Amino acid sequence: MAAADGTLLHFSEPQAAAPRTLSKPRRARERRQAEATKRKYQASSEAPPAKRRSKTSFLPAKKTAKEAQRTFKGKPQKTFSPKKSSAGTSDRNQEQKPCVKTSSLFKNNPEIPELHRPVVKQVQEKVFTSDAFHELDLHPHLISTINTVLKMSSMTSIQKQSIPVLLEGRDALVRSQTGSGKTLAYCIPVVQSLQAVKAKIQRSDGPYALVLVPTRELALQSFDTVQKLLKPFTWIVPGVLMGGEKRKSEKARLRKGINILISTPGRLVDHIKSTGNLHFSRVRWLILDEADRILDLGFEKDITVILNAVNAECQSRQTVLLSATLTEGVTRLAGISLHNPVSISVLDESHDQSNPKGKAVLEVSPPRTSDELDSFAIPESLDQHVTLVPSKLRLVSLAAFILQKCKFEKDQKMIVFFSSCELVEFHYNLFLQTLLSSSGAPAPGQLPSASTRLKFLRLHGNMEQEERTAVFQEFSHSKTGVLLCTDVAARGLDLPQVKWIVQYNAPSSPAEYIHRIGRTARIGCHGSSLLILAPSEAEYVNSLASHKIKNPVPLAPRKFESEPRSCRRYLKITCTPMRGGSPGQRKA
Repeated sequence: MAAADGTLLHFSEPQAAAPRTLSKPRRARERRQAEATKRKYQASSEAPPAKRRSKTSFLPAKKTAKEAQRTFKGKPQKTFSPKKSSAGTSDRNQEQKPCVKTSSLFKNNPEIPELHRPVVKQVQEKVFTSDAFHELDLHPHLISTINTVLKMSSMTSIQKQSIPVLLEGRDALVRSQTGSGKTLAYCIPVVQSLQAVKAKIQRSDGPYALVLVPTRELALQSFDTVQKLLKPFTWIVPGVLMGGEKRKSEKARLRKGINILISTPGRLVDHIKSTGNLHFSRVRWLILDEADRILDLGFEKDITVILNAVNAECQSRQTVLLSATLTEGVTRLAGISLHNPVSISVLDESHDQSNPKGKAVLEVSPPRTSDELDSFAIPESLDQHVTLVPSKLRLVSLAAFILQKCKFEKDQKMIVFFSSCELVEFHYNLFLQTLLSSSGAPAPGQLPSASTRLKFLRLHGNMEQEERTAVFQEFSHSKTGVLLCTDVAARGLDLPQVKWIVQYNAPSSPAEYIHRIGRTARIGCHGSSLLILAPSEAEYVNSLASHKIKNPVPLAPRKFESEPRSCRRYLKITCTPMRGGSPGQRKA
């Protein structure tokens, strides 16, 4: 037993002595590591980790450190780095918004070139006159309807010059700026002449007046105006034909009889070819409203078919062409359809020295093609603006402008023009998801109800006719709202109380520019327009100047670099990250 005990002591003593001699440096290192860890947690106001079991002391030092890291890896908000732990408040802010990053959309923007504006003497037209409608030789009931229903007492310049000429039975080519009252300039003579027919007009007689317009919305608007003028003369029946409607119901109306027929060219040609009870033997008036647009939309062949059908049944008629701009196509069409026409144009004395009082110019010849076709008139009460915006800021600039004008200001009504139906749909869906979201709280100092005033509508040629009509009626009767549309709404439409016209894509021609901005500042009202150009499109301003269009005033773009927070507050536009991550991690 003693030997066994001695042998046991003999083998046990070396095993106990060896660790004491070899573990001193290890224990010292472990002690220093423990003290360092304790200081780190004291600095970050956290408790040190629990004491490990004794067998971890036999592990190498590097492995122990890695094991400690793995132990606390599941808590990303805790950090062991001295630099990160000393961040303080900034760390807590990052913990609240761990995935929000400022997009480079608001940084490193290119320099905006200086916009050179050549001096242009704008052609002006006097819109109003002091002459009243009762001074004309019109039916008393018609004058009463104009004063009470249309709430108009004095004539515009183009109405003063056109109505007497048209009542004489002369063919005419009428040119005047947008919003000057050209619709009434031909509607009043038509109604006056038809109600004065001795043999009272019957509905079954068919069309006595044929009015061609380029778009469906303009057809509805003209039909509404004619309906109001015909209130005292119930035996004269107006009607409208346009694409998108049921042909069966239109044929039924034609069978019953329509005396003043308003139509788009394509649908009328369709009925000429397929409807047997449509005849033009009693046609006395042929009106082509917005004649240049009719040609631009490719209706020249349809116009030829219509003219041939009318000429085949009726040789004597009165033809009128109306437009805010004259083109070579309109001049060619006037030479074909008009007989000994009178050209009516209201000019400023600065434009024509031979006409010092700004009266209408009456010519018994086609219009001149040199100066007449190169100059355009715009309303005096229209303020034009232009801004150069880099391509990456175009969308956010448009969104910020809409918010500023329509969401945080009272009684604002805006039309935004795009170049295609796809762009209208894209921006309409995007703005519904972003600008109308509940996250966009009102700005400080704004009324709580300000966020409910923003309303978006869209209008383009790919929509169903019922929806187009509903949108047109809703925007016409609304006091506020934003209409995103194509050039389908650029011609002839009288949309009341429109304060701003925004052209997100530059129009294809200066004439189209004139028609777009003509949706505001109508009949003497005040309005503004904004043209958004890329820096590479700066020469477009010179193109406007070459057609004697007053240069728009440069509008300084919003400095997003200085206000990224305010932009992110209202513009929750999600950007796809360049590399890694999931969509939604980068927000601007």
